[in-house]
Amino acid sequence: MTNPSDVLDPSASTPDRPDRLSPRDRTVIAVLLVSTFVVILNETIMSVALPVLLTDLQVEASVGQWLTAGFLLTMSVVIPVTGFLIRRVPTRLLYGVAMSLFSAGTLIAALAPGFAVLMVARVVQAGGTAIMLPLLMTTVMTLVPPARRGALMGNISIVISVAPAIGPTVSGLVLGVLGWRFMFWLVLPIALVVLVLGLQRISDVGERSNTPIDVGSVVLSVLGFGGLVYGLSTIGESATGVSPSVWVSFAVGVVGLALFVARQIVLQRTDRALLDLRTFRARTFTVATVMTMLMMSTLFGAIILLPIYMQSVLMLTPLATGLLLLPGGLLMGLLGPVVGRLYDRFGARALLVPGTVATSAALWFTTLFGIGTPVVLVLGFHLLLSLGLALSFTPLFTAGLGAVEPRLYSYGSAIVGTTQQLAGAAGVALLVSVLSVRSADLAAEGASVIEQTAGGVHTAFVVAAVLSVIAIAGSFFFGRKPAVGGTTVQAAMH
Repeated sequence: MTNPSDVLDPSASTPDRPDRLSPRDRTVIAVLLVSTFVVILNETIMSVALPVLLTDLQVEASVGQWLTAGFLLTMSVVIPVTGFLIRRVPTRLLYGVAMSLFSAGTLIAALAPGFAVLMVARVVQAGGTAIMLPLLMTTVMTLVPPARRGALMGNISIVISVAPAIGPTVSGLVLGVLGWRFMFWLVLPIALVVLVLGLQRISDVGERSNTPIDVGSVVLSVLGFGGLVYGLSTIGESATGVSPSVWVSFAVGVVGLALFVARQIVLQRTDRALLDLRTFRARTFTVATVMTMLMMSTLFGAIILLPIYMQSVLMLTPLATGLLLLPGGLLMGLLGPVVGRLYDRFGARALLVPGTVATSAALWFTTLFGIGTPVVLVLGFHLLLSLGLALSFTPLFTAGLGAVEPRLYSYGSAIVGTTQQLAGAAGVALLVSVLSVRSADLAAEGASVIEQTAGGVHTAFVVAAVLSVIAIAGSFFFGRKPAVGGTTVQAAMH
C-alpha cells in the first residue's frame, strides 16, 4: 500500500514502484510541457505571416525579417545564462518570470500599433521562451528515474519538434480566417492560464546554489553567441554578396565565443562557471549535441524552404500551405510517446539508425521536386521527414543528457538549447544563401522567376541531403542500451 504522506512529498515515490512519479511531480512536468509547447510554437509562427506583416506594417523584407531574427538573437543570448539561473533561482519563481515575460510580450504584440512595438514584443517573448526549455529538461532529468526518462523525453520531443513544425500551419489557418493580431490574441489566454496554474502547482526542484554570477562571462556570452546568430540570421539576405557588417559580426562572435570558452574552463575549476563545459567530457553528450544540431538545422531549414517552394513555385495559398504541413506535425506528435517507450526498451542506436536514414532519404527525395511536382509527393516527403526526425530527437535528448553527471544537468540543458538556436539559425542561413545564389545564377541565364525559385530550392535541399549523411554515421556511435550518467542501464543495475 502507498503511504498517504508520499503524495504530499514531491520527491516521494511508491515503495513497490520506485520508478513511478508522485502525483505532484507529474503535475509539475505536465504544466512545464504545456507551457513550453506554447512558447516554442510562437517561435516559428512568423514564417507564413511575414509577407502579410510586411504589407500591413509597410516595411521592407530586410527590416521585417528581424521579427524572426531578433527572436532568435534574444534566445541565443539568454539561453546560455539559464544553466546558472536554474541552479540559483527557485523553480517556481523562475517559471513565473519566464511565463510572465512571454505573456507580456504576447499582449504587447497583439496591441502593437507598428513594427517597432511589435519588434519589442518579440524580444520580450523570446526572453521568456529561452528559459522554458532548459527548465523543462532539467526538471525532467532531476525528477524522473532513468528507466522512465525515454517516455518523458518523448513528450519533450513533441514540444521541441512538433511546435516549430506546426507553427506555419497555425499561422496559415489564422491568417486565412482572421488577421495577424489573432496569432497573439489566441495564444494569450492559454499562456495566462498555464501561468496561473503553474504558480499554484509547481514546487521547487533540485538544490539551490549561492554562486554569484560572473558578469564577464555574461558579456562574452552576449558577444559570442549573439554575434554568431546575428551573422547567420543576416547572411542570406543578399545574393550579390555578404555585407561587411556580417563579417564583423562573425569575427566578434568567434572571438567572443573563444574567450567565453576559455573563461568557463578557468571558472569551472571552482564551480563558478556560467556554463559548465565539463558536460562535454561525456562522449555520448558531445556526439548527441552535434547530431541534434544537424537534425535541428534540417528541421528549421525545411520549415523555411517548404513554404517558399509551395507558395512561389506550386502557387499554393498560405492556408493550403499550412494544411499541407499539418499531417507531418501531427505524425511527430503521435510518435513522440511511442518512440520514448521504444528508447526505454531498446536504447538509442535502434532508433537513431532508421531515424537518420529516413531523414536523409526524405531529403534526397526532394531532388525530384520541380515546377510541376504533384502536391501529394510534397506531402509524402514531409511525412517521411517527420518520421525520421521523430525517431531521432527523443534518443538524442535522452541519451545525451543521460550521459551527463546529475549535478551538471542544468548546464547540459542550457547547452542543448543554445546549440539548437545556433543550428536553427545556421541551417536557415546556409540553405537560404544557397537558394539565393542559385536563383541569381538562373536569373542571369534568363530563367523565369518560378524557374529561379524552383532551381534555388532544389540546390538548397541537395546541400541539406549531403549534410544528413553525416548524421547517419553519427548514429552508430551510440550504445545499444540507454545511457545513465556515463554508464548503461544494465551496468547501473548491477
